[in-house]
Amino acid sequence: MSLTLVGILFLAGFLSGVVNAIAGGGTFLTFGALTLAGLPPISANATSSIAQFPGYITSTYAYLADIRLMWRGALALAAISAIGALAGALILLSLDNVSFRVMVPWLLLAATALFAAGPWLRPKSQAQPPHGAPTSLAGRVVQFFTSIYGGFFGAGMGVMMLATLGLTEGGDYHRLNALKNLLSIVIAAVAIVIFASGGIVSWWAAAAMVPGVALGGYAGVWTARRVPQGMVRAFVVAVGLFLAVYYFVTG
Repeated sequence: MSLTLVGILFLAGFLSGVVNAIAGGGTFLTFGALTLAGLPPISANATSSIAQFPGYITSTYAYLADIRLMWRGALALAAISAIGALAGALILLSLDNVSFRVMVPWLLLAATALFAAGPWLRPKSQAQPPHGAPTSLAGRVVQFFTSIYGGFFGAGMGVMMLATLGLTEGGDYHRLNALKNLLSIVIAAVAIVIFASGGIVSWWAAAAMVPGVALGGYAGVWTARRVPQGMVRAFVVAVGLFLAVYYFVTG
């Protein structure tokens, strides 16, 4: 591994952290950089999950007070998310790189479209449910399928969860965002364990990216005050479309 490649992966991780702090969608950057660095698509997907994991933890910690108020419902959704993520990660492991590569451009197109529609999918504030209120059956079923996707691929998972939780659960945006962040940790943690046990993680690439993601998340707070969110969102959509075209052409 050359120092140049380490620098490129670190920079991709840094930009991913910045983008996640402003508008989300950093997975497109980490997955794309790992792919262009020569990693097979399954390994790039698994390694990208590890690179994004620290950001899920820090964003969840910021919502700790909100999570304490709804811990019973959050635990139920977390358990369902763990089962779904396990299924999604095992499905990924059952594929070979050739089969997964055929699916990647379509997954990227779907995730890019979902990300582009994010501002319109953002849930509106609703009446706050009573503290400790159970989650709905519809919410649990939808979250199960969302977590399968998260364990399998993950790009656009946050936008998808915000939209589905907004449709099935009550509460304002911050309550839903707190739930989304917590469930992202569960989904990513389960997937990482499966990916690591399956031997598909490129640990050297993850080691190059994780410090960049952490620094980028911190710098993103500064950047968010100076760069319009629309510009960042347009950049992420462009990256997603570029990667989809790349996989269609090279596949």
